[in-house]
Amino acid sequence: MSTTDQSPAAAAKPFPVRLWRSSAGLLGRHTRGLTIANIVTQSGIIVTGGAVRLTGSGLGCSTWPQCEPGEFTPEAHSASGIHPFIEFGNRTLTGVLLVVAILLAIGVWNSRSDLKWWGLVPGLGVIAQAVLGGITVLVQLNPLVVAPHLLLSMLLVWQAVWLALTYRRAPRRAGAPLATLRWISVALLIGVLFMGVLTTGAGPHSGDADATDRLALSPAHVAKIHAMVVWAFVAVLLLLVYRLRGDRSAGDRDEVRKAWIVLVAITFAQAAIGYVQYFTGLPEVIVGTHLLGAAALTAAHSAFFYLTKAEQEQG
Repeated sequence: MSTTDQSPAAAAKPFPVRLWRSSAGLLGRHTRGLTIANIVTQSGIIVTGGAVRLTGSGLGCSTWPQCEPGEFTPEAHSASGIHPFIEFGNRTLTGVLLVVAILLAIGVWNSRSDLKWWGLVPGLGVIAQAVLGGITVLVQLNPLVVAPHLLLSMLLVWQAVWLALTYRRAPRRAGAPLATLRWISVALLIGVLFMGVLTTGAGPHSGDADATDRLALSPAHVAKIHAMVVWAFVAVLLLLVYRLRGDRSAGDRDEVRKAWIVLVAITFAQAAIGYVQYFTGLPEVIVGTHLLGAAALTAAHSAFFYLTKAEQEQG
């Protein structure tokens, strides 16, 4: 049969429909890779956003969605310095993240009907982040807007890891349910992240020399409360690990064991970095490392939460 022969039904389909189905099929075969790309880009935007703040580039572009009135891209001149390019680089990564999210949504929609609505979350989250980021610039980096901007990024990282593991149907443990402790760990993680952004909002790193608004809180007191929530999270985590190790029916699956080992390691490393930055006067490099650690902690907790769910638990 000639390669040009087509069935009447296939020939009747408009080219856009045939192109959509072909593209959807191709994306369906690469969706698992897109779930990983989503994790990387969702985490990367946190790091670049931190770089914007810590280099004082938060108002490197004075408006949004344009960089400067009448200009979408920054122009190099002696008065501007590097700040507009750092801010513009962060905005550019948002565009890359949106492309990944759209491709992921198409791939999930066409390959996993049970996850098709969850596959839309990254794209909707990126759009919400772009709008919130624009508001952040327009209100001169007010910490009351910056805080939810970061928290939303952390939520999208958590969901990205959950989606990746759910998509490939990663095996869960076979032991007794630990639902209460697992959900307590979620609540405490939220508390850790929330107190973290409050500590940042009360601290010296406003994101720009002219953005002087800070939360009317004592940085030292907020940091101490943050530390107490961290240690409560550690206590629950260690109790979960103790229960997991003592459960002989858990199947001792390698992926489950790796999940809690990684989460424990990142948690203690992140706590150590937090104390170092506190006692060394919040140097930018250490603060940036702590921010990267927050993204890693969120991702590791998501994997831990998913993999430690007992197979017989409902929902």
